[in-house]
Amino acid sequence: MRIGIEAQRIFRKNKHGMDYVVLHEILEIQKTDTENEYFVFVKPGEDRCVESTSNVHVVEIACPSYPLWEQWALPRAAKKAKVDILHCTSNTAPIWCDIPLVLTLHDIIYLEKREEGSGSLYQYMGWYYRRFVVPRIVQKCVHIITVSDFERNNILAKLPIRQERITMIHNGYNDSYVPMVDERGIYMKYIEQPDYFFILGNTDTRKNVERMLISYSSYLRESEQKRKLLVTSLSEEYILQLLKKNNIEGIMPNIRLTGYVPGADLPYLYNDAFAFLFVSLREGFGIPIIESMACGTPVITSNTSSMPEIGGPDAILVNPENSDEIASMMLRLENDEVFYQRQKTIGLERAKLFSWRKTTEQLLEVYKSVCSDPT
Repeated sequence: MRIGIEAQRIFRKNKHGMDYVVLHEILEIQKTDTENEYFVFVKPGEDRCVESTSNVHVVEIACPSYPLWEQWALPRAAKKAKVDILHCTSNTAPIWCDIPLVLTLHDIIYLEKREEGSGSLYQYMGWYYRRFVVPRIVQKCVHIITVSDFERNNILAKLPIRQERITMIHNGYNDSYVPMVDERGIYMKYIEQPDYFFILGNTDTRKNVERMLISYSSYLRESEQKRKLLVTSLSEEYILQLLKKNNIEGIMPNIRLTGYVPGADLPYLYNDAFAFLFVSLREGFGIPIIESMACGTPVITSNTSSMPEIGGPDAILVNPENSDEIASMMLRLENDEVFYQRQKTIGLERAKLFSWRKTTEQLLEVYKSVCSDPT
């Protein structure tokens, strides 16, 4: 098979969820599949995280904008490479393309109602682009992949797709996420001492950062230990805006802001944390849940969308709209050692169910099926 894989953004320095998924799928393919030939289409960037091998060819395509790159440059490059199928990995695909398309729909959150003031201008532009492209492309794709049973059912309910044309494949996680001792003190680049609560920040309101800050404020009022809160990727201005809105500015001295954290440092930050808060309003999968569990760090996550499926029946599942419930679980982890240790064990066992190898094996089965019957 000659397989094209769209991986437009994997060479950018500040990667996000979908970038990591396709990156690790490609790296796993390079380790395990020598039979098929792959053409990985990327936009030039400073982080050359994948190099060509004998059967995996990295094809750089320079183009000034995401839509133009995807809608014009990508299908031209794929046609030149004479691929049998083109796998578009990040929710959208070329509308005009005569190559059989496989599409990964991580979620269809962008087809749901969006709260006013939710996210940056860049996020708004991406939201509108996906709303335009996805309904026009799904019926043209020969097969669709999604990342959880929750999202598969959601897609089938909202888009005109036959059940046999959509496959659920869980994401994996990087094998650097393991229990470890931070002998080099990586955490000290971000916070003065370990044993903190940890949040991966995002300005999208569905990530629920505001409610987690309110919960942390409640935790501080009741806690004797008053652990610090480490928050990635958000500015001081943004955090202060949320704190002032809720009249809790007094907690700011207890919060540490990291800015963007390189992927190599994240396993240490999970390991050095007391607990990880991933109390999103809506997720298609939620890789950070598994990353934290694999490090042996307890996770407080939501009882909505895909998160119970990924975290498992024994995970700490809370109502993400109830800040008191979130704070209560933070305090329980702090005050109940038996409960805390049990959650560490539950997480470590749960993480064993997920791997990029398993993800890629299932992905190859889809490729084989599509290539044998591209209609």
